[in-house]
Amino acid sequence: MKHILILILGTVLVSIGLTACHDDESYAEQKEKERKVVGAFLKRSPLLLLGHDDDTLLNIPGINVISQEQFEAQDSMTDVSKNEFVLFSNTGIYMQIVRKGPGERLKHGEQTRVMTRYWEYNILADSLQSTDLTPYWIATPGILDVSNQYGTISASFNTEINGGGAMYLLYGVPNNNSKSVPSGWVVPLSYINLGRQKADDEGIALVRLIVPHGQGTADATSNVYPCFYEISYQRLRE
Repeated sequence: MKHILILILGTVLVSIGLTACHDDESYAEQKEKERKVVGAFLKRSPLLLLGHDDDTLLNIPGINVISQEQFEAQDSMTDVSKNEFVLFSNTGIYMQIVRKGPGERLKHGEQTRVMTRYWEYNILADSLQSTDLTPYWIATPGILDVSNQYGTISASFNTEINGGGAMYLLYGVPNNNSKSVPSGWVVPLSYINLGRQKADDEGIALVRLIVPHGQGTADATSNVYPCFYEISYQRLRE
């Protein structure tokens, strides 16, 4: 219980702090601040603290931004050795595919359920904001109902299996019980494979994202802050 209280309290305090800071700022000023902190994040090689107990660190060296054209020319992959992130200019989302994963992409007309695990780093607050990798949440990952209709992929949180997981419980319930998945989380589903791990050396799909406020959670949208995510995706057994 201690882990969830810490996580919820931290999220609430960050939101309160950001709201207070924004009281005297216009929306245009908030967006400009977001643009600047994302630009600085791309250059500063941040060392991110992940988790409350094990002090796991993730070193993100200077990010090499590539265009969608280059991304597509590379078979829709990013070179992790060069720390490449593709910029989707229409949304402002940056994505790195660490592992494409086993299996195949979601086919046209296909529906499936996908298990996710994540951590979320608030770039504006420069701190870990939420994760489902703590001991409290490890047994309740996010479950997404995903469908592909004519090449348009949509996703919603499934609340019947395990209550929706950490992301839904932290952000969905306060937002009028919305089951909508943040738009930024849906983008990778067009490029990764959805399968299950069959061998020890075969990792499931893993991506890293920089998500601006308009493509993030309801809280990020209302408080105008960007987040850095690392998310794994795995098809559920049917």
